[in-house]
Amino acid sequence: MPFDAFSFTLSLAALLVVLVCAVARPFGRPEAFFAVPAAAVVIGCGAIGTDAVREEAERLGPVIGFLAAVLVLAKLCADEGLFHACGTWMARWSAGRPRRLLGAVFALASLITAALSLDATVVLLTPVVFATAARMGARPAPHLYACAHLSNTASLLLPVSNLTNLLAFTASGLSFTRFAALMTLPWLVAIGVEYVVFRRFFAADLDAEPAGADALEPPELPLFALLTVAGTLGGFAVASAVGADPAWAAAAGALVLGVRALARRRTTPAAIVRSAALPFLAFVLALGIVVRALVDNGLGAALAHVVPAGTGLPALLGLAALAAVLANLINNLPAVLALVPLVAPAGPGAVLAVLLGVNIGPNLTYAGSLATLLWRRIAHHHEHEVRLVEFTHLGLLTTPAALALSTSALWLSLRLTGTA
Repeated sequence: MPFDAFSFTLSLAALLVVLVCAVARPFGRPEAFFAVPAAAVVIGCGAIGTDAVREEAERLGPVIGFLAAVLVLAKLCADEGLFHACGTWMARWSAGRPRRLLGAVFALASLITAALSLDATVVLLTPVVFATAARMGARPAPHLYACAHLSNTASLLLPVSNLTNLLAFTASGLSFTRFAALMTLPWLVAIGVEYVVFRRFFAADLDAEPAGADALEPPELPLFALLTVAGTLGGFAVASAVGADPAWAAAAGALVLGVRALARRRTTPAAIVRSAALPFLAFVLALGIVVRALVDNGLGAALAHVVPAGTGLPALLGLAALAAVLANLINNLPAVLALVPLVAPAGPGAVLAVLLGVNIGPNLTYAGSLATLLWRRIAHHHEHEVRLVEFTHLGLLTTPAALALSTSALWLSLRLTGTA
């Protein structure tokens, strides 16, 4: 498409408005309140054609349906007491020692992010971690920051762990299990880097003597919820193997827990619909349309000139770095929407390198991902001051090292499995 200065400027302005309003949330309005009109403007002014809008809706439709099912599943797990049990287990296992609590938070946040998506870690686990640290009398900063970082870093493992993964999964051409196999080593390496840095960065907080802890009863294990989550994860693998959309497996898991919760009067149909976060789903679709308009009107051509070619280690490192920079400039969702179509022809390795950049990179700044912005609001709600200097310092210590080492681990995984 020939360069159109008006369409490019309009699309860029629309994206900036959407992102700024998503960060600031003027008048307390949800993200969709600004994103949907912005998408309507770029459509109405001709910056994007109706055929492109239809293509983007068809591409994002299954992703949005899957996201809705996972959000419902995570909320129903919380209603079953899964996250409360996690908090009680963390407090008992740490036995009043902050360093052990940090290890427990890393383990649980990594698993919950991988299985139930980063939204579950930010929205449901973070308040539990804050309450657990307060109950122990431990300083909360190391454990709260761990939730923020791991909601991004630990979302590398599965296609279902992050919306960015879902957006790239189809383009990668990989099966569910193949995706997980290739990302396991980078996932472990990135989490390991984070843990080592956290232990040193927060040494004073972790060495401080806790103010005291309440006696805790053994947690009641929500076995039904755990079995449903395990069955859902197995369903993802089966669905991928038979060529079915993983959204069906997520919907089945949500249906099982939803029917049980309704039968026991633990929830209502209206509450289940609210947990699907319909305004956020509308925001994702509107954002996709705005980014598509920007890509078609010049951003795609500009990025094509700087995207590294090849699948060797230098090229993968370059792709991961480019994705991380772009995520911190325009947020990780627009970054993956813009980059994946450009790198997909190079093969799954290039797509996965972009995911490393857009998932780990946002730990550098507040605006890198919507999850970090949401975590910041939750921290403020619990009256915990999040200092920009501290957040950025920690990000500078963790992000470059985690990105470089996990990308190297991805390169090794690709070579060991013979994946192009």
